[in-house]
Parts: sequence; C-alpha cells; structure tokens
Amino acid sequence: MADTTFGFIGFGLIGGSIAKSIRRSCPEARIMAYMRSRSKLEQAKQDGVVDLILDEPGSQLGQCDIIFLCTPVEYNAGYLEAIRPFLKEGALITDVGSTKTSIHQAARQLGMEEIFIGGHPMAGSEKTGYENSTDHLLENAYYIITPTPLSRQEDIDRMVQVAKLSDAIPIVLDYREHDRIVAAISHLPHLIASSLVNLVRDSDNTQELMKRLAAGGFKDITRIASSSPEMWEQICMTNTENIILMMKDYISSLQDILSALENRNGSYVHQLFDSSRTYRNSISEGVRGSVIPDYSFTVDVVDEPGAISTLACILSARGISMSNIGINHNREHGEGALRITFYDEASMNQAWAQLKKYNYELIKGV
Repeated sequence: MADTTFGFIGFGLIGGSIAKSIRRSCPEARIMAYMRSRSKLEQAKQDGVVDLILDEPGSQLGQCDIIFLCTPVEYNAGYLEAIRPFLKEGALITDVGSTKTSIHQAARQLGMEEIFIGGHPMAGSEKTGYENSTDHLLENAYYIITPTPLSRQEDIDRMVQVAKLSDAIPIVLDYREHDRIVAAISHLPHLIASSLVNLVRDSDNTQELMKRLAAGGFKDITRIASSSPEMWEQICMTNTENIILMMKDYISSLQDILSALENRNGSYVHQLFDSSRTYRNSISEGVRGSVIPDYSFTVDVVDEPGAISTLACILSARGISMSNIGINHNREHGEGALRITFYDEASMNQAWAQLKKYNYELIKGV
C-alpha cells in the first residue's frame, strides 16, 4: 500500500496487534508509538515492532501517513485535538474505540471530519496489554470502518486496506448504526451477563451450591461478565442512549415472558424457544467475524491420573501449543471432560488431527 509510516497513540492489545500485523504484512513500514508506559514500548522496539518511541505526541507525528488512536474511548478525543497541529498534508487519523458517536462528534467540532475515519476492530482477548498482542488477533474478525460525511472515498479505501493487512474483514458503516448494533449484540449482553451473575451470587445458599454447580449454559452466557469493569463503564457511558433503548425493549420482552409463565401459557413459552432456536441456528458457528475467536474443542477422556499430562505430551511432541486446558465439571450439552483452547485455527486443526490418530473422542461446537 502507498501508506508507509504509521503512528500509534496508545499501544495495548489492539494497537500492538495492529502494529504487529502491519509489520508482518509490510516489513518496510515505519512505525512510531507513544504511550505512558515506556517500558512496554521498549519491549516493542526490542521485538522489532516499533521503530521510534515518542516521548510525547508531538511534531514527529508529522511524518505519519496514518495515525491510530488506541487509548480508552474517553481519552481519544483529547488526543485528536492535541495532534492536529502536527499533521502533514494527506495524513489520516483513525481510532479503535468500540463506540463511535463521541469521537465523531469531537471530529466535527474540531473541523477534522475530512481527515478522520473511525474504526472498530471487533476482536479481543480476556488478557490485555501489549504483552498479549499478536499479529493474528484480528484474523477473520470484523473491522468496522465509520467514515464521516466529509470522508473521501480514497481515504475509506485506505482504511479498508489497513483492515486487510490484519487479515480482518472490513465493513463500512454509518457510525450511528454501528453504535446501535453494538448496543444490542455486545453492550446489553455484557450488562445482562453481569446482572445474572450477581443474581446467582445474591440468591445462593450458605453452601454456595449455585456457584458450585454453575456450568454449561450458565458459564456460556456469563463468560463475558469477567471483562474489565473500567473498560465497560466507559463503553456504557459513551453509548448510553442506544443501550437504554435496547434495554427497554429487553425488559418489555421479559415482562411478556413473566406474564406467560404466570398464566401457564405453554404455547407462548414453546414459541419463545422455537423462534430463538431457529434464529440462533442461523448464526454461523465459524470464527469469521467473531469478537473473540473460539479455537477450542472438547475431549472425552476418563478422569484418571495422568490423563491431562498424556494428552499434553501428545500435542507438545508435535510442537502444538495450547492456550488453555480445563475440566468440564458439568457436561449437560454433551461436552467432553476436557476443553482445550488454542491460539489459532491452524493449531486447533493440527491438534484435532493428532488426537484423532490416538483414537480420542473429540467434540466441536459445544
């Protein structure tokens, strides 16, 4: 691509992963970065990811073709204004925030709509920070691109190219539609998951049997409740109106369900499960576009000493790395006794083939 010099303000999980994917795809690219924790930038330079560490977001950014704002959402607008005096002709600014309205409003107020295009790589990890970034984190994840009314088509195309450098799937959306969509598919579910976890906590008995028996469906739908409280507070405070609208609709649907249960309306309950099953089954189980790709499967093994170490030895002998292995204490949906998670799809497929040779019973999609 024509852009060869990239700047980063903030260099955590997403910023670091974008930079690593640029370095992998364009080894000749020049990358400079600023963040408060200089030690992580020193590591990034040692890793060969960053060429120039910036002491401040100043005049050296004038060399950049594209600058990424990768700080928390509430700080990006301030950096947008701070770097404005240093931009060269034709430079483009983007961000990676998961809400878009506030940064677009800031760009309009600053008269920067011609040089700003929003971005949201819909990828992540339970872990944060540059130290957990990879050059394949965005692989097959959707990368939402949100132009302004004054964005030029050639600049939108530049952002599409950036997304493709990371092997992501670019989608161009109006920023308002983006925020409405993520309120429904991401922000409200996080609130629901957290409130459900707290409901179980507050309803449990003194022996904590709910906590002890919680598995299967409960753990599946509440996994996201383990996310960063600080990050999700910021997200909810910057997309509040959309979340409120979706939450009101959800509360209304819960009231309808409550009424159906109170009136023993079995046909309503049946239709609820039937319609939701049909729609849920129409959603692809593949990792393309998933927020956090799930490279995992379960293994049906007998719970006996050495079972895990034997399995681990089989995989390590082939140089296959696992990111996690855990025991399924409750397997109400047909899961195997062990769930193994891998860093990428290739490792998962290699492990599947290797374990099949040893006649392990493997289960996907649960």
